Amino acid sequence: MAGRQPALGVLGADPRLMRARAAALLALAVLAGCSSTPDADAPTDAPASAPTSAPTSAPTSAPTATATAVREPQDRACHRMSYAEAVAPTTATAPVPCEDPHTSMTYAVGRLDAVVGGHLLAVDSARVQEQVAADCPRRLGAFLGGDRAALRLSMLRSVWFTPTVEESDSGADWFRCDVVALSGPERLAPLTGRLAGVLDRPEAAERWAMCGTAGPDAADFRRVPCSAPHAWRAVSVVDLEGRSAGGDYPGATAAREAGQAPCEAAGRAAAEDPLSFEWGYEWPSAAQWTAGMTFGRCWVPD
Repeated sequence: MAGRQPALGVLGADPRLMRARAAALLALAVLAGCSSTPDADAPTDAPASAPTSAPTSAPTSAPTATATAVREPQDRACHRMSYAEAVAPTTATAPVPCEDPHTSMTYAVGRLDAVVGGHLLAVDSARVQEQVAADCPRRLGAFLGGDRAALRLSMLRSVWFTPTVEESDSGADWFRCDVVALSGPERLAPLTGRLAGVLDRPEAAERWAMCGTAGPDAADFRRVPCSAPHAWRAVSVVDLEGRSAGGDYPGATAAREAGQAPCEAAGRAAAEDPLSFEWGYEWPSAAQWTAGMTFGRCWVPD
């Protein structure tokens, strides 16, 4: 099925990295852990199998026609799903009580705009899927509160679902937006507490803030919520969109240079000794830029 959403990790996992240490007024930048290999997108669907030849004799009885029930998603419903289920284009998971363990919550339900030029597009067409891929992330900020930087410095992400082709053929025209929280590479964290407006409440937002198990250039670096044991914290965002021409990737050099001054300043501000401190910076590859990571992040020891 077309339109599979990108792996959640694309929006912030293993970008190009820099960590630097400043000591006695001498900033020694060390480039380490740079990777030009972008994150893999979510796996594509397997190709359809080749059609088999028609039977040589007619069937003894006509097949019984069955109708596919048209189901409607429930806004503010909670679901217990795995990472693989969360990044799939469709879902069959049933809601669970929000007091029970769950890993996703529906924050918006909308209607597909599948008619273009008087023609009805398939639910798995690129045009329909692109609509949902734009609408759900846009609606997430309004649900969680805070500003765009707060969302980019959190472990909360948007995932989305549409009907199956069979359900669409039976009249289903909805799309569903869920919020999930990452707890590590391809792992979802259990959701707790009230998520609506959570980024407007500093104490509640702290649970979902983005931290790291080590410096961002370290081999054992892993992104975790700040409520988990951690050693570094993402503290600010470097917006790179102003450095792009027409929305295109500005290039690795421009993206890297854009974060030097603001991330060094963030490291100095967070340090007890302004003459001896560390800071880290991560910026997107071209593939990550296309997937939506049009910004860098500054990191400091925590």
